[in-house]
This record gives sequence, structure tokens and C-alpha cells, in this order.
Amino acid sequence: MFSQIGSLLAVYFVLWWVVFFVTLPFGVRNRTEVDTVDDDVPGSDPGAPVTTLLARKALWATVASAAIFAVALYAYRSGWLEIGRLSKLLGFPL
Repeated sequence: MFSQIGSLLAVYFVLWWVVFFVTLPFGVRNRTEVDTVDDDVPGSDPGAPVTTLLARKALWATVASAAIFAVALYAYRSGWLEIGRLSKLLGFPL
């Protein structure tokens, strides 16, 4: 029982990080796009983001990965993701 819960948490943890890294580039504006080049600190990169919005992206990653995880878990428990079925679908003999 506990090993299954640990496996599910590990899969969700990896999925969350993948979704989080996918959401990182969305909504990022650098200083040249926002026209704050005049306010730059000397030595700073003009391509550096003005704000990263990490909390919002972490929330979106949590919601999206929970939805993906729920669909994948349902598909697994329904038998849609069995090795035999996937090997036939992909054309690989067992």
C-alpha cells in the first residue's frame, strides 16, 4: 500500500516538474520589450526578465499536472495503458 502511494507521488512529482518547466517561458517579458532599458542597473542584462511570476506558474503547474495525472491514472486503472495493448498499438510484438 505505502509503496504504491510512494510511486504515485514520485510520478506526480516528476510530472509536476516537467509541466513547471514547460510553463516557465509563458508571459515572460524582458526589459527591452517593456521599455525599461533606461531604468537598468549598470551591468545587468537587457534580456533579463522584468518579473518571473513564479508563484502563478507554480499554481498553473499544480493544476495542469493534477489534471494530466488524473487522466493518466484513470487510463491506467481502466486498462488502456497495459503493455499488451500498447505493444499492439505501436506494432511491437511481445
